[in-house]
This record gives sequence, structure tokens and C-alpha cells, in this order.
Amino acid sequence: MMNGDIERSSAAGHASPFERIRRVNAAGNEHWSSREFAQVLGYADYRNFEQVIDRAKVACFNSGQRIEDHFGDITEMIQIGKGSQRPVKTTFMSL
Repeated sequence: MMNGDIERSSAAGHASPFERIRRVNAAGNEHWSSREFAQVLGYADYRNFEQVIDRAKVACFNSGQRIEDHFGDITEMIQIGKGSQRPVKTTFMSL
């Protein structure tokens, strides 16, 4: 699905919030981080957005699409106080 190093796409200042968080990997495939998507949609607690991802995966399956082609669960390291990091679950989503 989404292999290789991930790079942020460059977007113009007038791009939509979704275009600004779009990522493009080394193979040129675009995708979005569920954590960033949740922020754009105004979810204060990511745990609430995980339910949305689960429903989207079911809808993907019910429409005859392979979930693996559109959703990739990964573990990312995020910064927490004083330069420390911790692992968090994130889903990469594509069209």
C-alpha cells in the first residue's frame, strides 16, 4: 500500500486543510494521517476518531474494496515533553 519514506507534499497557502495535510510517499502515492485528519475535523480526543476509522473500514469492505488498499495501520513516534517520544497508533488513509 504505502511503502517507503514519507514526505509531506508542498501545498500552496490557499489549499484546503485536507490538501495541506496530504502526504506523498517515495512512490508518489498520496495518503493522509488519521491523527492529522482528526485534528482538521475538530476531534479533541483521537480515541473518538478511531471509531470513525473503524466504520470507514467497514464501509470500504462493504463497497467491495480491499481495506488494505486504503488503510494502513502503523505505529508512529510522537514528541512528548522535554524531547521524549512515545509510540502511538496511526492509520494512513488513501483514496
